[in-house]
Amino acid sequence: MTTDTSTAYEAPNYSPEERRKRIFAIVGASSGNLVEWFDFYVYAFCAIYFAPAFFPSDDPTVQLLNTAGVFAAGFLMRPIGGWVFGRVADKYGRKVSMMISVLMMCLGSLAIACLPTYSSIGTLAPALLLLARLFQGLSVGGEYGTTATYMSEVALKGQRGFYASFQYVTLIGGQLLAVLVVVILQQALSEDELRAWGWRIPFVIGAMAAVVAFYLRRSLDETAKQDQIGNKESGSVAYLFKHHKAAFFTVLGYTAGGSLIFYTFTTYMQKYLVNSAGMSAKTASGIMTGALFLFMLMQPLFGALSDRIGRRASMLWFGALGAICTWPILALLHTVQSPVMAFLLIIAALAIVSLYTSISGLVKAEMFPPEVRALGVGLAYAVANALFGGSAEYVALGLKSIGMEQTFYWYVSGMMVLAFLVSLRLPRQASYLHHDH
Repeated sequence: MTTDTSTAYEAPNYSPEERRKRIFAIVGASSGNLVEWFDFYVYAFCAIYFAPAFFPSDDPTVQLLNTAGVFAAGFLMRPIGGWVFGRVADKYGRKVSMMISVLMMCLGSLAIACLPTYSSIGTLAPALLLLARLFQGLSVGGEYGTTATYMSEVALKGQRGFYASFQYVTLIGGQLLAVLVVVILQQALSEDELRAWGWRIPFVIGAMAAVVAFYLRRSLDETAKQDQIGNKESGSVAYLFKHHKAAFFTVLGYTAGGSLIFYTFTTYMQKYLVNSAGMSAKTASGIMTGALFLFMLMQPLFGALSDRIGRRASMLWFGALGAICTWPILALLHTVQSPVMAFLLIIAALAIVSLYTSISGLVKAEMFPPEVRALGVGLAYAVANALFGGSAEYVALGLKSIGMEQTFYWYVSGMMVLAFLVSLRLPRQASYLHHDH
């Protein structure tokens, strides 16, 4: 296939100082991204322990279903966050938006860490948990689009795929750190201690780290141009849909499948190994720790691959392989006995997902001009993520509870077919980004 313009034109010759400056900016932005996603995913990995404290029930599947519902509710705030923070980033600057979002995540994590349980305040406890998750969902809804935009704009031309892939390195790194913290706590504390108070520790750690990330982001340079800041068209939803509707719905289409399969093989997979495959929580955590670590390392490799073969080719391979391989991988994981075999199957799935995640932010950013880039990327991602990514666990657990678990396998596979078809609409040559920075 023809490569896109990110590989088709001659890359500029950066001075050592400019190269260092841009790499530092990527590190600074991505470090905040890591903290944001650590805070968000700690909830998913600690749910096994705090579910009984907020949702008393004799059935562990019902407890997990309730906590997954709150997890999904956090995703419903993402479109609002994508709109609000996308507008702020396009109209007032990427840096301002990133600083506000990480502070909001800090407050959400601190609130969850301090929440009283159902035994103390009754139904008010799950209500407050839901409120805190909605606040975090608003923050993350703005985080993705703004960080993707910023990192894509400062990435070195000709190597944008490689450098922009570090958004998912830190996103996955946040998940990995969340799992590692849980593993450490599992070794240090008893099961009763984890359920009683130990689950609060990761939320405190996340809140403290978010404060550090805030100060790191304060040191970043702004990438939004001066004539863009304050422009009436910057961050305008009306302008976005009037002039870039096709790009918006293209991004929405392939993000739906990308988000669903990503959350299926990351956050939901730990519960799947415990609740469906019958593994212990410690074994599942160990498998996912190793899998997420390799997944993180894959991102720059697949990002560099996209610089050579083009974003469109990467996305088409992602859709095709995801559609063909998802059902058999999930079916085999359901009956797998060996932790090693489970690990290898999950790695195979995550390699397919990496074709998408490594260039997720970049392939979106290349479809929008700078005045609506953060809004276009963030809003399209947030809507698709809320509808399909955030609901992945809830749908999977709901189908399992009524004895139709395999229907979920077909659901994910079908969405990957959609991702392939929509990726056919991607231009062979990117229209934006490389011209304006």
